[in-house]
Amino acid sequence: MSTSARELRFDDFAMWVELEDGRTLGVPLAWFPRLLHATPEQRLHYEISAGGLHWDEIDEDISVDGLLAGRGDVTHRHADAA
Repeated sequence: MSTSARELRFDDFAMWVELEDGRTLGVPLAWFPRLLHATPEQRLHYEISAGGLHWDEIDEDISVDGLLAGRGDVTHRHADAA
């Protein structure tokens, strides 16, 4: 079963995603470096789709299923020092 985002808001440290089923997720901005480093205005220019959230200006896509699974940004894997 999948649920969609209904509303999105930010504070200084987190993104708050209100879901259609009534739950609200608080996600640290540190999980998503593009959002962390975006301006407050850039963060507000998002689109909500059936599967997630999209910010065209900062090239960020976040799935609601990924948030529910506790996954942050999977495009930047941290490599161990060799």
